[in-house]
Amino acid sequence: MSLTEHERAKITDSVHSIQSARASLADIEDDKVPTVDEIQECLEDADKKLRDALRQTPGKKAGSHRKLEE
Repeated sequence: MSLTEHERAKITDSVHSIQSARASLADIEDDKVPTVDEIQECLEDADKKLRDALRQTPGKKAGSHRKLEE
């Protein structure tokens, strides 16, 4: 099943948000947030799965029924 351009954009935005969250948490010490490592692992897993979905699912142009402009 193909992802539409809109779906690909939403997933890409989510990947960027996850990367931002991971970077923000990188300097947090375990003694201050005991589960920060688990959170980082969860974010890393989500990042990988979303990137895999983008790689494995071909994009489909939204509105591909429209005539192409020359």
